[in-house]
Amino acid sequence: MFIDKVAWITGASSGIGESLVHEFVRRGATVVASSNDLPGLERVKAACADKSSMVHCVPFDLADTSGIDKIVEQQINTIGRIDFLLNIGGISQRARIDETPLWLDRKIFEINYFGTIALTKAVLPYMIRQQSGHILATSSISGRFGFPLRSAYSASKQALHGFFETLFLENKRFNIRSSVIIPGRVRTSISFHALTGEGIEHGKLDEGLANGISTEKAAEIIIKGIMRNKREILVGRGEMLLLHIRRYFPWLFFRIADKIKST
Repeated sequence: MFIDKVAWITGASSGIGESLVHEFVRRGATVVASSNDLPGLERVKAACADKSSMVHCVPFDLADTSGIDKIVEQQINTIGRIDFLLNIGGISQRARIDETPLWLDRKIFEINYFGTIALTKAVLPYMIRQQSGHILATSSISGRFGFPLRSAYSASKQALHGFFETLFLENKRFNIRSSVIIPGRVRTSISFHALTGEGIEHGKLDEGLANGISTEKAAEIIIKGIMRNKREILVGRGEMLLLHIRRYFPWLFFRIADKIKST
């Protein structure tokens, strides 16, 4: 189902996004790879070796999507279509509510929520025109419940669920699918780049992430979820049980969450 298709992947210069680039290329798809790190994108493209011509590096910053409509139009003119849009890029947080200034909440929302929906809104009309497509957003296990030191991050991810469920309901008639990826613990650099209350990088690998699944395994799970047209794609191991505990036994969830080491 991926041969001769086009997949646009944000956050493609590292982590899950990088592994997804390799998965899509391996399966015969052309990839538009985006992030705010052009050298990183070029490294990922070069790592595709003899299939590197299937990767198109299109850098832009999710914090500033003012020119996104033009960027999407240029890619449509160059490649012709977009079959999959995987909104992987985002930023996390490591700060208590009382030490997080409002401008930092806005910055996290600008990247995680508004950056994601800006690209989605720009791509959607072309998918409607071609009467097909699959759009995915990346939430988080903490996009389903609150978690210490993640107030703005958790809120921005929870907002994506409302948007993408509506997207699905409005566009089924155009044969456009929508999924939300819900990662738990995956070994990525997200905690290194997470923002502290001062707006600087946390610069540490969280213990939980260090013990998580690999980005390659995460990409495999996401690909399988796409093939099965799953509305929510859970990516992780035992920690994903918290989703069910929060839903059916909220009192137990709050006891557990209060004891979890959050950094």
